[in-house]
Amino acid sequence: MKTDATTAPRSAALVTAPNIGRPDDFYEALIDTHRGLTDDQSRDVNCKLVLLLANHIGDMDVLREAMAIARRGYDDQA
Repeated sequence: MKTDATTAPRSAALVTAPNIGRPDDFYEALIDTHRGLTDDQSRDVNCKLVLLLANHIGDMDVLREAMAIARRGYDDQA
């Protein structure tokens, strides 16, 4: 059965506590993903990764919370 944004399960809140079982392995895989890429290619890969993970999450409230947290500290640096 295909689900869409209106039928997908909802998360209560963004998980910000450590939640990756093997964080060193994740970090290594992330670095490997960018190895050998130009700065522009690396930025493109980051954008694609963000969009893929946002689609996977699918909960707009969680995504807005994540965006707000990620932006903290930059609003005063204009």
